[in-house]
Amino acid sequence: MSGTLRIDHVTTSGTFELDGGAWDVDNNIWLVGDDDEVVIIDAAHAAAPIIDSVDGRHVRAVICTHGHNDHVTVAPELSRRLDAPILLHPGDDPLWRMTHPEEPYRDLEDGQRITIAGTDLEAIRTPGHSPGSICLYLPEAGVLFSGDTLFSGGPGATGRSFSDFPTIIRSIRERVLTLPGETRVHTGHGEGTTVGGEAPHLEEWIARGH
Repeated sequence: MSGTLRIDHVTTSGTFELDGGAWDVDNNIWLVGDDDEVVIIDAAHAAAPIIDSVDGRHVRAVICTHGHNDHVTVAPELSRRLDAPILLHPGDDPLWRMTHPEEPYRDLEDGQRITIAGTDLEAIRTPGHSPGSICLYLPEAGVLFSGDTLFSGGPGATGRSFSDFPTIIRSIRERVLTLPGETRVHTGHGEGTTVGGEAPHLEEWIARGH
């Protein structure tokens, strides 16, 4: 193994659908690994650009930060084509079944560590945007992959089914903002941020509500 940790970024576009509505979205997919092996974080919209970024490396897992359709669209396709397991927190099983009613996945639990390129990704359960939302923390690189839990400017949306604003605020306060302030946050949509850049605004978000 080369042992040089790298993070690759892919953006795909498609539709988020829930509660009878549909919204056009651009999604961030993150690949963490080295020149030999990799894990894929989220599986949005189209398999081809993700597989292109894998570039022949061994895929250890396809990790879904939550079960909304725009984050799991091509997870089964990637799993089959790359011979990799899908990891998802079981709290999001109802959301997963809306998109993939018959497809299996492996349970991803709070605190679970996924070893890749000689280091560990830690799953941090952060419910609120969805019941089984997780973030993935990579201490060696000082990076958090936040899915739709935290964005630049505030928490993920909580106005739809299976979501709850007080819960996401508690998750961010207790599980995310306790990380080092310099931690870079790679989000599920849009531009990234840092823990320290967002922490001072918590009370503003609470006052604003969802």
